[in-house]
Amino acid sequence: MIRTLLDWLMNGDVSVAYQALRDLLGDDRPALRVRIAKEGWAARLLAARRADGQWGGGFYMPKWTSTHYTLLDLHRLACPPTSAIRASVDAVLDEVNAGRPGGKTVYTDTCINGMLLAYASGFRAGADRLEPVVDFLIDDVMPDGGFNCQRARSGARHSSLHTTLSVLEGFAVYRAAGHTHRAREVDAMAGAARDFVLLHRFFRSDHTGAVIRQDFLRFPVQPRWKYNILRGLDHFAAVGATYDPRMADALDVLEARRRPDGRWNANAAHPGAVHFILEPAGKPSRLVTLRALRVLKTYRPSAL
Repeated sequence: MIRTLLDWLMNGDVSVAYQALRDLLGDDRPALRVRIAKEGWAARLLAARRADGQWGGGFYMPKWTSTHYTLLDLHRLACPPTSAIRASVDAVLDEVNAGRPGGKTVYTDTCINGMLLAYASGFRAGADRLEPVVDFLIDDVMPDGGFNCQRARSGARHSSLHTTLSVLEGFAVYRAAGHTHRAREVDAMAGAARDFVLLHRFFRSDHTGAVIRQDFLRFPVQPRWKYNILRGLDHFAAVGATYDPRMADALDVLEARRRPDGRWNANAAHPGAVHFILEPAGKPSRLVTLRALRVLKTYRPSAL
């Protein structure tokens, strides 16, 4: 079955083909990655870039067609850091660093800063330009080891899986890029934040064991800022986290959602205007299947 699935993934968008070879077979092909910016989904996103380097109505509006979410999409598609993308990231960081030297970032939303750190690091932004973002996130950790964007807004006292995963992904890409600013703190906080996710078995209340939110069990093609167990498990696999028995419930759900032909369907997209639809809901999705196979390869290889 895995050979058939790989053939199917390779016949999809070039970004899926590149990631399938890299992540499932360990075959990283730089020449194939270069094509991501020139054809398929990523090329269409790049074609929507305005002359001023922005998308949509600017940094964050409207949400899914904004500069922020378009750069996040390009990062998740493994698009290489073209000169145009790096110019757009620099423009975003110009705004962030406008808060210096007081040490505060312009964007005071923890979830946004986590996502920003991920794509800015992935697109090779300068280390010094990322320091204010890292400082902000470190200063905003919750007592339970996670993060919550509602802390400053409404005084939240318990971390959010949404925000925690966005920060974890940001920390992971930042460290993978070789950055060292406050590295020991970043690594320690990432470990504590993953413990927070494990405490909740990826989707359950740590007090009652009940499912926190049913949409945590849904797998849209583009998760945006929203948490789901597949996105969470994919992060754990990406950083090489050791298997923990508290992953079992989420892995069981993932396997139960698999179609008889070995693929996974996409669930409904999060509402909002988009540049275009990558893959339709309710049908087998190459992106969702790729993520699921990465997880199973790491934690349940016998299921492949």
